[in-house]
Amino acid sequence: MNQKIKPIAIYLPQFHPIPENDLWWGKGFTEWTNVTKAKPRFEGHYQPHLPTDLGFYDLRLEETRLAQEAMAKEYGIHGFCYYHYWFNSKRLLHEPLDRKMQNPKEDLPFMMCWANENWTRTWDGLDKEILLKQEYSFDDDYNHIRYLISFFKDDRYIKVQGKPVFIIYRPNLFPDVQKTIKIWRKAVQNAGFPDLYLGYSQNVENQFPPEGMGFDFAFEFQPNFGAQSEKISYGVTRMERIKHRLKVLLGYRIKKRLGIKLNRFESYQDYSNYSNVQISLGFKKDVYPGITPMWDNSARRKENPFVLHNSTPEKYKSWLNHIKESYPWYAIPEKFLFINAWNEWAEGNHLEPCQKWGTAYLEVTKEVLR
Repeated sequence: MNQKIKPIAIYLPQFHPIPENDLWWGKGFTEWTNVTKAKPRFEGHYQPHLPTDLGFYDLRLEETRLAQEAMAKEYGIHGFCYYHYWFNSKRLLHEPLDRKMQNPKEDLPFMMCWANENWTRTWDGLDKEILLKQEYSFDDDYNHIRYLISFFKDDRYIKVQGKPVFIIYRPNLFPDVQKTIKIWRKAVQNAGFPDLYLGYSQNVENQFPPEGMGFDFAFEFQPNFGAQSEKISYGVTRMERIKHRLKVLLGYRIKKRLGIKLNRFESYQDYSNYSNVQISLGFKKDVYPGITPMWDNSARRKENPFVLHNSTPEKYKSWLNHIKESYPWYAIPEKFLFINAWNEWAEGNHLEPCQKWGTAYLEVTKEVLR
């Protein structure tokens, strides 16, 4: 197989004001509001993450979206995976993609991922306070897929063997996801497609094999929250395993049982080392690889943030190289590599240039994957 790896960058559309965010968070709220409030939590902590080349942009502007696409093409990004927000026919944050659909100059390939979870006051630390509830019904499943088909028919929409790619962020939340999938597949076939190429983000709460639940694939959502701190030793060396055991003995799990909020600061190097070992051991069937250049959601979360500390372009490069050389690319129908993310600025997770690193992460991505 000679086709090259196709990096897909996950894309957040929350960089323009909407009435709902005005109501919930204050007039003019966008993702930049949280970004600019961030402060370091410990010595050497990289915060705030502030943009350079593209600035504090507004995604309603054609100039912004064209600049993003030009940058993505320059550094070898195959396409964007847009987060899609749907609550029983109510859409949120749809303006950037709606405007792209109307503008043939925005020709970067794209796919969509349904962020199918409740909208909560996470940024206030009130995760259980629901602002907009995600409710499911089979009638809504049908209405939803009929709406999506208009996107699937676009020539820029990414397809595999003629099948439009669609991703569910949290399949475990569906009351009967297999019946939902059957409704979707039938509707897509009735619209003239051979089928739907349906996937989900595989993380600590969604570890099932894709085929067994009616999916075609999964992709590794990185970082895989909880896997390092709760399920396994987060390092791969003997010393790191000892450190983890000491952490437990000193009350880490006891504090968690008592409900005490814990800040989770972990080493990017340790995390990527563990992920590299997993790649070497072999991936599950039909699971595309994933990677994150960096991660730090302390700008969004006042309490209990998760930080992969001390990421550098060189460490990211090492992880990316390992995926390129060790992943069994022959086992999947497309060479997709999911990068989380293009522009998750409030989660300290972005390929877009920042004031500290400039275009270094983009340059590394291009160098390794070209």
